Amino acid sequence: MEFIVQIAGTAPDLGVIEDALRAVDPAALVDQEEGMLRVAGAFNLRTLASVLLMAGQPVAPEHITQLPSVCCGGCSG
Repeated sequence: MEFIVQIAGTAPDLGVIEDALRAVDPAALVDQEEGMLRVAGAFNLRTLASVLLMAGQPVAPEHITQLPSVCCGGCSG
């Protein structure tokens, strides 16, 4: 799943967030743009919010938007 996470305040430590996300999904990706994170991984919104909290970046669920899937299904056999 892919998510946009609205971030208020100072820029988060991407290394800490990336490590926390990869503990749940080793293939997870995170990228920072001004005021937001783009996150992709095999987890749901609730899990993402929990992982961000454990990584020191508390985010209310209403500040996380799940993007529609762009999966064509071609690589799964």
